[in-house]
Amino acid sequence: MLELMLCSMLTILPDYLFRRYVQGKRIGREINLYTVWYELRWGITACLVLTISLITLIFYFHPSTKNVTAIFRTVSILPESGGRVAKVFVGVNEKVEAGQPLFQLDNSQQEAAVETARRRIAEIDAETAVAQTELAAADGVIKQAEGSYLQALDELETKQELMRRNANVVAVREIERLQVAADGRKGAVDAAVSNKQTLQTKLSTLLPAQRASTEAALAQAQVELDKTLVRAGVAGSLQQFTLRPGDVVNPLLRPAGILVPAEAGRGALIAGFGQIESQVMKVGMIAEATCVGKPFTILPMVVTQVQDVIAAGQFRPTDLLIDVQKLGQPGSITVYLEPLYTGELDGVPPGGSCIANAYTNNHDALAAKDIGTGRWLFFHVVDAVGLVHAMILRLQAILLPVQTLVFSGGH
Repeated sequence: MLELMLCSMLTILPDYLFRRYVQGKRIGREINLYTVWYELRWGITACLVLTISLITLIFYFHPSTKNVTAIFRTVSILPESGGRVAKVFVGVNEKVEAGQPLFQLDNSQQEAAVETARRRIAEIDAETAVAQTELAAADGVIKQAEGSYLQALDELETKQELMRRNANVVAVREIERLQVAADGRKGAVDAAVSNKQTLQTKLSTLLPAQRASTEAALAQAQVELDKTLVRAGVAGSLQQFTLRPGDVVNPLLRPAGILVPAEAGRGALIAGFGQIESQVMKVGMIAEATCVGKPFTILPMVVTQVQDVIAAGQFRPTDLLIDVQKLGQPGSITVYLEPLYTGELDGVPPGGSCIANAYTNNHDALAAKDIGTGRWLFFHVVDAVGLVHAMILRLQAILLPVQTLVFSGGH
């Protein structure tokens, strides 16, 4: 409508003034309901052509969209393993901080595993103390075996000396008996030394390895125990959190609720522009937006990212061939809009709907020294008609509450 009014001032109005003051034709006489098309046909035709051209020029170089949303991501509250709820530490719609406990599952099995590992560590420590005592006793056994061996060896050497001096004094059988006794006591010494080495190996290698394995089992059991206490990963507010002690939660089928991060949807707007504007949308373009949740306000924005793919064309590999006709309607170009100034999106609730305009800026092209007259004039016209689109957005900002509350039954 605004474009039509502007174009009519440049076409229909001059045509009428020519008919009125040059040809002397008056409204109601020569110009009436039946002759208006014939009398003002040149102005009306030029007005329609100029209006269509102006609308095309405006909406192509200064695209607009109503598909703008402060999209935010929620965090599902899920335990790492299923179980029955034992305690609930927070209420419905409560604000929580990062790391704050939310609820706890029944952990009797995990606590038993932790206690078992601790008892096993205590048992290994006791075995270590006993082994150290046995090691001290092994030294005594070695000394005792060595004494017995030296005594048997002395008796054997004495008998052998007597036999060497007089063969009839000592019987050969006696010498053999003493030799066997000395060898046996020598074996007792070796056995005592080996027993000490076994105890030393047990103290230095076996028991520390067993303790390390048990400590690892304790750490694993403690991790499983800690998993039963579910904490908030980020600061935010709880939504649809109605857990009560006795409820059963499952990480695959039954989440506990939803956590909305405190900063979710408050840093940028996500807009979907038509595919025809893919050559126009550029990073760094100035944009404006007005939101339902913040009426009568124009938010200055800037394009920070333009998604280079169309979401409507995606597919997942299956055992069926894809028919392009079944992909649905053509998708839009996803554009990320961030506020030019800090705090501009304050008051816009996450998930709120908005209307946005993006404006083509030809300042750099106009500043080029080798620009032609035609291009210079065209770029000036493109930049100038952006004012019309800005006026339309401000009219929409004024009429948006009225349309929402009165005509749409938003109350």
